[in-house]
Amino acid sequence: MGARRKGRILAFQGLYAYELSGTPVAELLQLSWLDQENQERLKPESKDFARLLIQGTIEKLPEIDRQISKQLEHWDFDRLNKVDLAILRLSAYCLIFQADIPPSVTIDEAIDIAKEFGTDDSYRFINGVLDGIRKHRLA
Repeated sequence: MGARRKGRILAFQGLYAYELSGTPVAELLQLSWLDQENQERLKPESKDFARLLIQGTIEKLPEIDRQISKQLEHWDFDRLNKVDLAILRLSAYCLIFQADIPPSVTIDEAIDIAKEFGTDDSYRFINGVLDGIRKHRLA
């Protein structure tokens, strides 16, 4: 698994913790939920990328949540599965604010993370929402 993929998974985990427990950003950026062994095994590139994604997503959360909400038809934002929400926020941040990452890479990574951590249907839902954001951003 590449350094960026590991960074995305770490960022997803951090954003999930942020949503569930309101973990302070400074603590999230320390990747404090990882045990010492995992901290030592991770490449600095993975940690740095995770920190960039966590910080950027939280800083831009109102705009990100607005973009996600625009894509939800007949669904209340507050009812979103928290795993799906963390993946959507992370990926929407990348789609909207990281023009150097191709949208197809962002969406493919989100689908893979959803397949690993989400419900059986999470990846379909996430794909639809992110594709809508991608199309809106290109319009």
